Amino acid sequence: MNTFLVLTPGSYTTVQDNGRYGYQQMGVPVSGALDLFSFKIANFLVGNPEGCAGLEVSIAGPRLTVLKEADVSLAGADMEAKLNSKPVEPWTSFRVTPGDVLSFYQVRSGCRAYMAVTGGIDTPEVMGSRATYAGGRFGGYHGRPLKKGDILKRGKGRLLNSPKHLHSEYRPRYLSEIVLRAIAGPQDFYFREGLEIFFQSVFSVSTRSDRMGYRLTGPEIVQREDMPKSIISEPSMPGGIQISPDRQPIILLVEQTMGGYAKIATVISTDIPNIAQAIPGDSIQFEKMSLETAHVLYREQQNRMLEIAKKLAEQ
Repeated sequence: MNTFLVLTPGSYTTVQDNGRYGYQQMGVPVSGALDLFSFKIANFLVGNPEGCAGLEVSIAGPRLTVLKEADVSLAGADMEAKLNSKPVEPWTSFRVTPGDVLSFYQVRSGCRAYMAVTGGIDTPEVMGSRATYAGGRFGGYHGRPLKKGDILKRGKGRLLNSPKHLHSEYRPRYLSEIVLRAIAGPQDFYFREGLEIFFQSVFSVSTRSDRMGYRLTGPEIVQREDMPKSIISEPSMPGGIQISPDRQPIILLVEQTMGGYAKIATVISTDIPNIAQAIPGDSIQFEKMSLETAHVLYREQQNRMLEIAKKLAEQ
């Protein structure tokens, strides 16, 4: 069902889902939504299963003409969205009808917004996922960000009987000063004083940050002189923090599969959404965390997500 016509695409708008798993050994990254919390909530708000494909909108959003009636929701960054010039509240669902125009503007807080629609965005599956991998030119909408004139289809799904909204207690706040919890390693032994500096310092998000990784600037992280300058390239995972040759941290994200520099620490999965919502100039500090505590926080997050899903289903 043709549902949206793209009037303007925004700075970087892609079709994403939960990600593409099981192919990293072939050099295919996970891709998918960077902020899975917001992405899943957006789906719950329109009555979809959590993994239905939606739009990830970065920094500045698109303008879309509605071609087919549907329920739509927005979650994540606040981009001052408007439906026919009337403001739309984030973290809620609303009905759109043919002829409506949905417009996103410049981000006010956060970095990435997620738009879900009844039945999900319908594009061909590639390796079991609709996620866009722009580097490989596959998945999503023809393997690329949206362009003017693109037509988006939605899958089959039931319209809501009434709008849904996420209670304020569950809505994240996006701050310019971010603390990321991280586990030391796997190559923390490559560093001595550098490890102490890493966990005690404040870094700034560089403009050279994208879905592959966030580059940070700050105090130099120096390796031990008796250690090699690089490691044998090995598989990477979202949240791994490499120290590059210029002695600055890079947080690896969902479109990276291999890394050849020592990884001083790994951001816990619970905090990956906080990275996704950081913009250049934001400050980041790392808090040392044990693996056992990370497991506890992960279980708490999963239970919280189940609680939210249940409450939204009851609305």
